[in-house]
Amino acid sequence: MAIERTLSILKPDATRRNLTGKINAKFEEAGLRIVAQKRLHLSEAQAGAFYAEHKARPFYKDLVSFMTSGPVVAQVLEGEGAIARNREIMGASNPASAAAGTIRKEFAESIEANCGHGSDGTEAAAREVSFFFAGTEIVG
Repeated sequence: MAIERTLSILKPDATRRNLTGKINAKFEEAGLRIVAQKRLHLSEAQAGAFYAEHKARPFYKDLVSFMTSGPVVAQVLEGEGAIARNREIMGASNPASAAAGTIRKEFAESIEANCGHGSDGTEAAAREVSFFFAGTEIVG
């Protein structure tokens, strides 16, 4: 399997409850490395641009509002099959359906407040990583 990079965002519900260390430990224990990381408070324009593909969906406004409600931690994870591995570690979006031991099963409050975002494919990962990070900020 190829070494990949993917974007991970620890959402406002995770930062509000001081779960970033516990969540990052799960990534690292699973063999992923954090090769870039920053804590930031997204503006409405930033969150809107990041989630622009969902603009026509009914949940878009609530998503943007939630993602701007507090700080997030944007990070780049690297490792073998990092995209799929990250999504496996996060678990299903609905915490009620997530597998035991996953981030969402252990820490999510709801489908929206589910602690994390992860890229869903190679094209999305490249686009999403470059949205938050310049190449010089990624140190592997």
